[in-house]
Amino acid sequence: MQEIVRQLAEKRAAAELGGGVKRIEAQHAKGKLTARERIELLLDPGSFEEWDMFVEHRCSDFGMKEQTIPGDGVVTGHGTINGRAMFVFSQDFTVFGGSLSEAHAEKICKIMDHAVKVGAPVIGLNDSGGARIQEGVASLGGYADVFQRNVLASGVVPQISLIMGPCAGGAVSSPAMTDFIFMVKDSSYMFVTGPEVVKTVTHEEVTAEELGGATSHSTRSGVADRAFEDDVEALGMVRRLMNYLPLSNQQKPPFRPTPDSSDREEPSLDTLVPDEPTKPYDIKELILKTVDDTDFFEIQPENAKNIVVGFARMAGHPVGIVANQPLVLAGCLDIKSSIKAGRFVRFCDAFNIPIITFVDVPGFMPGTAQEYGGIIKHGAKLLYAFAEATVPKITVITRKAYGGAYDVMSSKHLRGDVNLAWPTAEIAVMGPQGAVEIIFRKDRGNAERIAELTEEYRAKFANPFIAGHRGYIDDVIMPRETRRRICRSLAMLRNKQLENPWRKHGNIPL
Repeated sequence: MQEIVRQLAEKRAAAELGGGVKRIEAQHAKGKLTARERIELLLDPGSFEEWDMFVEHRCSDFGMKEQTIPGDGVVTGHGTINGRAMFVFSQDFTVFGGSLSEAHAEKICKIMDHAVKVGAPVIGLNDSGGARIQEGVASLGGYADVFQRNVLASGVVPQISLIMGPCAGGAVSSPAMTDFIFMVKDSSYMFVTGPEVVKTVTHEEVTAEELGGATSHSTRSGVADRAFEDDVEALGMVRRLMNYLPLSNQQKPPFRPTPDSSDREEPSLDTLVPDEPTKPYDIKELILKTVDDTDFFEIQPENAKNIVVGFARMAGHPVGIVANQPLVLAGCLDIKSSIKAGRFVRFCDAFNIPIITFVDVPGFMPGTAQEYGGIIKHGAKLLYAFAEATVPKITVITRKAYGGAYDVMSSKHLRGDVNLAWPTAEIAVMGPQGAVEIIFRKDRGNAERIAELTEEYRAKFANPFIAGHRGYIDDVIMPRETRRRICRSLAMLRNKQLENPWRKHGNIPL
């Protein structure tokens, strides 16, 4: 018995040491935490239950038989965040560069299978050199096994990826299919092909950071949802994000009591929208003054800034926020903003999170770049997402809601449950001046006549009352009442039941 206990202690010590002291020091020298240190920060203290600590690879080629390290480059198991169950895997770069072997993949697959079985999120901490080349096709098969589980878990349990080191080639496909991707600046990168291959094939010279760093993916490509300064901040933000999400699609999001009264009025909102219809304002001011405790967790804040999406709470209950941003491109919808918001809306709908939409949209972005880039299909992604969503949907039109963009932004016609408008709302086919110049083409040369007709059109159509007469708007409210009206609407909709017709799946315009 004592001999077995001694062997157990030795194997545990070997697994916990990973690649050894020198490699751990090298990891720290790069400003990176080890796989186990990351798990300790992510989960509640003392809650982690490790699985498969003693798993080793089964490769005997290329001298690998003499190189076996317990755990085989990934730490897996389950624990809690704020007392709620989570499954986690953390790749260990100190062991074979965190490369994925057949055994490594099996460990990840095991926790993903259990996560779906019990209904708990999966959080992946990625820090890997890619497929273990000594294993050849076996490692590629391991990747595909993980990919399949990503797809089966999608919409069933939340999946979060933290890129905390290299993630290249086939390794990027798994994070790409998860719900949210966080990256760490200057120490993580993602790309399908690296700088050397790019240089060989396209003759472009680019660094790894420029090609697939956290800044590139959080500002230009939209692959990453947030970029953080270091491992500690990234892990802390994942803990914060999980507070808004249910454990699975069978549960409702977690309620958190708040001292912020649901009947609170905000008089400053009465003057938020400028008198001049072309003058911008910051929609984030409306969001922060409306939600609980001015607490808003924004998703993709540096990408497609003309639309704002993120999580907040109203009367203690998590909600998803979608809002046009007049400060950027006048709040127009374009390709990037439609993709960004469409994916966010679908996530909220999959996980029972009500959606609040703040609308100030003059239309879709014009131009050859948008048309050639496929704005028709990309814009339809957001339309499809809102139309398909069955969660409670509350819409507030603050100013402009023009043309097809009015329809897209969670209008009553897309089964919006409660649609409100401020007195400043303008709901029309297009802006007054553009409309008049089309209707009264013959008077285009007469500036005084056009100005007179524009004001007449504005008074007749550019207001919320025509839509109100038809029931497209449920009420016109004072801006200061926005929080109270949304909270009451959410309470009324709490037990909403709505199902789409049965189908295998829809065919969203990808």
